[in-house]
Amino acid sequence: MMDRQSQIDYLLDLYQNPTHKHTLEEADVSLQGGNPGCGDIVTYHIHVGPDGRLDGISFEGEGCTISQAAAELVAEESAGHTLDEIEAMSHDEIVDLLGREIVMSRPRCATLALGTLKGAIKQYRTGKRASECPE
Repeated sequence: MMDRQSQIDYLLDLYQNPTHKHTLEEADVSLQGGNPGCGDIVTYHIHVGPDGRLDGISFEGEGCTISQAAAELVAEESAGHTLDEIEAMSHDEIVDLLGREIVMSRPRCATLALGTLKGAIKQYRTGKRASECPE
């Protein structure tokens, strides 16, 4: 368990040095989510491999440190996982990884990323089913 200052440093590092913040050319789905009231926006770009795992994920966005750090954390935690594993992730897990005592003052900012990613997966599943043709 990290102390408060370590959690703040971790959050700032995710925010200032994201490795997943860019566009993804070969994305299967791009989905934007946001909190219009506070200006936090996250757009996830995902590519699903033939094995049903997320083999490409990136995000773009703007907003507060918490929402953007959460977007990076969710991308890190999701890369390489199956869609089912990602859909099973809970907001509590993300809040705990970010540092519950720090981010609970802004729960919508902390949970925006995971909700948006789950929405992108839902869109992928729906779109994929619709475009599959029986042979």
